[in-house]
Amino acid sequence: MGDSISKVNQINFLVTKVSQDQNTSLLKDKNNQDLRNVAEQFESIFVHQMLKQARQSRLAEGVFSSEAQDTFNNMLDVEYSQILSKKNNFGIAEALIKQFQPHFQAKEEK
Repeated sequence: MGDSISKVNQINFLVTKVSQDQNTSLLKDKNNQDLRNVAEQFESIFVHQMLKQARQSRLAEGVFSSEAQDTFNNMLDVEYSQILSKKNNFGIAEALIKQFQPHFQAKEEK
């Protein structure tokens, strides 16, 4: 009887350990995905700033320039920056992930 209780306790311990390991693995995957999302968003913001600066460097005002046109161009630049950062590899997101990955791993181990 005592031997079967011991085996049940061992099984319960192993099930608990496996469950905790799976939860830790899921948390690491979620943190890695969150880091990737933030890095990609930062890259999109960086590309938007480049487009915005390029648009401001025009030589003269257009004939049909207005505040509404500027607002439209700004919204268009935001969309372009999101598309460009997803389609093209600027390397900014990868550099940020590489830089901040050790900080996430050290935080998870504590």
